[in-house]
Amino acid sequence: MDSLDNVSPQLSHHPPPTHTRRPRGPTLPAPRLPDLPGRVAIPGQSRGGPGAPSPLERFNAAPAEDAERTLLACLNSVRWARRVAGHRPYPDPASLLAASDEAAYDLTAAELAQALAAEALPALPEDTYAAAHTALNAAYAAYEARFGHVFVICLDGLKPDAVLDHVLEGIRSRLANDPEEERPVAAEELRRLARGRLTGLLEETTTGHRPLTPDEPDKQGECPRPRP
Repeated sequence: MDSLDNVSPQLSHHPPPTHTRRPRGPTLPAPRLPDLPGRVAIPGQSRGGPGAPSPLERFNAAPAEDAERTLLACLNSVRWARRVAGHRPYPDPASLLAASDEAAYDLTAAELAQALAAEALPALPEDTYAAAHTALNAAYAAYEARFGHVFVICLDGLKPDAVLDHVLEGIRSRLANDPEEERPVAAEELRRLARGRLTGLLEETTTGHRPLTPDEPDKQGECPRPRP
């Protein structure tokens, strides 16, 4: 305040300066997001400014090979990926998700086996106690011995504290199935996994929150992605 009081009062009679726009420096490139476990980017996806192509537009415009590679990270079925990629361009995310569902319903037994072979076991919360891991490992081994593939279950819509009970209940009930009964159950879980992963790819990275779909009322958990 003292320095301001010492300024000559004559300065107050000077007309206000004309404001001019300062020249901007060089524009910095948008920061690249690190690769996160369980996420695969739409080809060319980045944080775009106003007018930048949306993730769906990038997916529609991507070369067929890139689009199929992205889809294979959602569901490891070559025919499914080619079928979904081959119907581009999609006018909106709902159309893409509907095509994903339709193609997933048509998986043959061999294609289902191929997709299941690429799946990982469901991810549990980090604070899951050791006894639960021990019990689940035994159940997983029994399931794989009975059905010939890993136990798959979609955890979309579950809060972290509900994941363990959901997995335990699911594997206990499904171990009672015979192989013919379990095949459509596993196929439905794969469809939901693919839908959730594909929806995640369509989210706007700037929002930090992905849009919900009618098949997914409230996503809290993250479904595991296929192993490479």
